[in-house]
Amino acid sequence: MRDENFDLNKQDEESRAMHYWWRLASKFDECVKFKFEKIQNLSKLTPILKVLREMERLYLMSIESFDELRQKLMSYKVGDFWVPIGGINKEDLDIPPVNTILLVGFHNAGKSSLVNLMYSVLGQSGLIPFAQTSSGNDCGYTTLTMEEHNVLRSTRSGFCIYDTRGFDYDRVDEALLELKEWMAPDGVHHNKLCSRQEDHALVPMLNNELEDASSSMFIKRRVNCVMVVANAYEIYKSLKLDDSKPLDALKQLYCSSSLNKSNGNPILILTHGDKLSTEDRIDCRLKICKHLGTSETNGIYDIVCVTEYGLLADEYDPISAYSVTEAVYRSLLISDRVQLVKKTFKDWALFALSCLMCFIASIFACLARLFNVLAQKHKGKLKW
Repeated sequence: MRDENFDLNKQDEESRAMHYWWRLASKFDECVKFKFEKIQNLSKLTPILKVLREMERLYLMSIESFDELRQKLMSYKVGDFWVPIGGINKEDLDIPPVNTILLVGFHNAGKSSLVNLMYSVLGQSGLIPFAQTSSGNDCGYTTLTMEEHNVLRSTRSGFCIYDTRGFDYDRVDEALLELKEWMAPDGVHHNKLCSRQEDHALVPMLNNELEDASSSMFIKRRVNCVMVVANAYEIYKSLKLDDSKPLDALKQLYCSSSLNKSNGNPILILTHGDKLSTEDRIDCRLKICKHLGTSETNGIYDIVCVTEYGLLADEYDPISAYSVTEAVYRSLLISDRVQLVKKTFKDWALFALSCLMCFIASIFACLARLFNVLAQKHKGKLKW
């Protein structure tokens, strides 16, 4: 009986160490002291203590508010989180039927695993098969196109998640151009082709099929919010080898002008952090945030998508389950905050008038140019 109790206690300790990993940090005892400090002393918080306090917040919220937050997402309709600003009424907004959240990142970042975790946490539909991801020379159909996901598995869902093909660290410029296309007003659609330069040599027989699959038969959706997914383990391992290429590439993607025009900074999701020690995991987060010039606690989530046994982490890691739920909630808050205002008849009339004036101005400019050339020729004849 004692041996059984000992084994159970050992399993509990291992589980606690895995899911409450930040409590093993050397600075955690110092973090606990701040619970009893006055508000004025919070200015003494170091970046490490801020991260530890943020993880404690997520832990408490996962106990007290998880079901409530998930229920908000289940009943969400586009525009529910919009707040009146500047005297604009909700009826004046051009609200789409569905808000679109775009997942972007480099190869092996864990985007598909993150989508599967969303399905399991929000859809409450049990174990979900993992989506196929590109690996090696495998260029299957699903790896070349975007995928639209209704993670709530509900016809009333007010948002959708788009999983995209991973970018290459060696082709950041190509990635930024493709990202700019996705963020354009035309937006994205299901089965939209994510082409790469090497695809034409690897899959020449599939080009026609992929073009048909990415045709206009699917609804086009304007992107409302972006989640940048990054492999923390891969980045930190490279930094240990004095290779800053993955981190620099992440900065170019995260700080891209396409992502920061109106929606503010995108949401940052760090994955595979469970492969690092506690101190390295915190250090990795701080180095990434410092390099990106963003807050180490606001708009960033450290999420374990898959356990070491290859299982989704929703039932085994309540903090990751809550974190992914809050990340989606924050995305919808951002999406509803930046909804565009409807174009009225007056707006369209002014637009048409401005186009007409530009057209007339261009005609007069051409005429002026023409008469100037004729005048020069006539002046030359008079000299002779």
